[in-house]
Amino acid sequence: MKETIQDLKARRSCRKYQAKQIKEEELNAILEAGTYAPTGKGAQSPVIVAVQDKETIAKLSKMNAAVMGSKDDPFYGAPTVLVVLADKNRVTHLEDGTLVMGNLLNAAHAMGVDSCFIYRAKEVFETEEGKALLKQWGIEGDYVGIGNCILGYSAEGGVAPAAPRKSNYIVRV
Repeated sequence: MKETIQDLKARRSCRKYQAKQIKEEELNAILEAGTYAPTGKGAQSPVIVAVQDKETIAKLSKMNAAVMGSKDDPFYGAPTVLVVLADKNRVTHLEDGTLVMGNLLNAAHAMGVDSCFIYRAKEVFETEEGKALLKQWGIEGDYVGIGNCILGYSAEGGVAPAAPRKSNYIVRV
C-alpha cells in the first residue's frame, strides 16, 4: 500500500520524449489498468484506442494542434498515444473517461513509463476528420473524446519534484 501511495504522489507529467517505443508488456499492463477504472453503474462506457503508428500519431497531433491554433506538437514527440473516448449517452461519461485517464497515468508511472494528459480530444473527434477516424477504427455510436494519454520515456531523465500542496487543499468539517 505504501508503494501505491508513493506512486500517486510521485507521478508527474512529461513533456519531452525519447523516440524509443515503450515495451509491449508495459503497454498491455497500462491498458489493462485503464479498464479497471470505476464507471457509473459499472457500465464501462469508455473505449481506449492505443495508437503507436507514427503516421496516425502525426495526424492526431496536427488535428489537436489545430484546435489550439498552433503548429507545435501537443504530444511532445511521445511514441504512444492512448485516446480515451466515452459513450455520451451515459450520464457519467465524462467522469468515467476521466477516471480511465487517471488509471492510465498512474499505471504508466508505476511501470516506469512517462506520461501526460493531453486535452482537446473532445474537439478533435467532433470534426468530420475525427469522426472519419472513429469510423475507420470501427468505433460506432455516440462517443465523445475525453482526452489523450501520451506515453514514452523521458528525454530529460529524472522526475521533477512536486510543488508544495496549497494550504487549503483539504477542508475538514
